[in-house]
Amino acid sequence: MGAFDIVKSNYIKELLAKGVREDGRKTFGFRSIKITPGAIPHAEGSAMVDLGGTRVLVGAKVQVEEPMPDTPKQGNLMVSAELLPLAHAEFESGPPSPESIELSRVVDRGIRAANCIDLESLFIEEGKVWAVFIDIYVLNYDGNLFDAATIAAMAALMNAKMPVYKGEDKADYEKRESPLKLKSAVVSTTFAKIENSILLDPNIHEENAADARVTIVTDGKSVRAMQKGLGGSFSTSEIESLVDVSLEKYNEVKSVLESSMK
Repeated sequence: MGAFDIVKSNYIKELLAKGVREDGRKTFGFRSIKITPGAIPHAEGSAMVDLGGTRVLVGAKVQVEEPMPDTPKQGNLMVSAELLPLAHAEFESGPPSPESIELSRVVDRGIRAANCIDLESLFIEEGKVWAVFIDIYVLNYDGNLFDAATIAAMAALMNAKMPVYKGEDKADYEKRESPLKLKSAVVSTTFAKIENSILLDPNIHEENAADARVTIVTDGKSVRAMQKGLGGSFSTSEIESLVDVSLEKYNEVKSVLESSMK
């Protein structure tokens, strides 16, 4: 952490000691959420999400593949993430970083655990299924990639239209009419613990000041995934309280998702 970040972190802590966040938000308030569906015309589904100053682009691509040996009647799902160098000075090109791998796994885990995609509907014929690839591109980093990427991934899936299977491993991508069948939607809520304060949707300065981080993914009814980060800790009662907040925030974010599709 550079000298500026240290000074900024101390400033953040001084404000929180007075019960104030840098940008004036409430403790459990999200930054503004803007969703732009169909941001990549040639993808089966896509969306760009602005969560405050964080911008994430997600494309959902569908192609014919062989099923996994243990799920011969179900389609495949793969999630990847790339932290583009243009998004932040510390992001570098090259092999996937630990941060990009963690991001893709958290998004994948929530969508997969909640059975968001009806994988059985992706079965084509014996030995042939549709595979859904969710590609996450971080365009600008201003904190809280987990929630921005999860929102963008769900928006891209809700925007997706299926190609037509033509036989012999070929698909007609000019005819995309039927929507991708979804069973549910998930929402991610990330909290940062800074000394004695816990904040929802930390911006980059709050992340730098954080002692601990936890991301909770729910489908509005139960927790589907959880990821702890940084060296600090949360008490059992704190986690239980944050789960309640996550479930409360589900409808708020889902309504933004649904409104963006109209």
